Amino acid sequence: MTATATTATTATTATTPVPVTAPRGRGARIALRTLRVLLAVFFGVASGVPKLIAHPTAVESFDKLGWGAPGMYTIGALELLGGIALLLPLLSSLAATAFIGLMAGAFIVTVTALGGENAATPLILTVPLAWIAWATRGETTKLIARIRR
Repeated sequence: MTATATTATTATTATTPVPVTAPRGRGARIALRTLRVLLAVFFGVASGVPKLIAHPTAVESFDKLGWGAPGMYTIGALELLGGIALLLPLLSSLAATAFIGLMAGAFIVTVTALGGENAATPLILTVPLAWIAWATRGETTKLIARIRR
């Protein structure tokens, strides 16, 4: 009497499958893409470019903070590059997360050094940025996997 045993072998791969985290409905995907474009235009064009071209209002604000031109150009460059990164699917979650940090800093500076005028703006912007970061978090996983290769 012979017994036959079957053994199942499983292949293990070096990469773990990335869960799909983007919104599944067409409307949600369109809303997410539209929001990414609007925020990219806001941060890149409406907020970053005036700092990079040394618009008088930007110069005045940064002089009032004591940060001068180096601070103004640094923040402007971060906003412009972050706006571009929001448009790139692989970088959108990372960019949104970085902008949340930038908005936290902007809120603190606005409240402590600028008298609190327009302090709500960074807080309001944090909400859609958090949704973008959460909805596209799978892209960050893909980015990390690419970097580790």
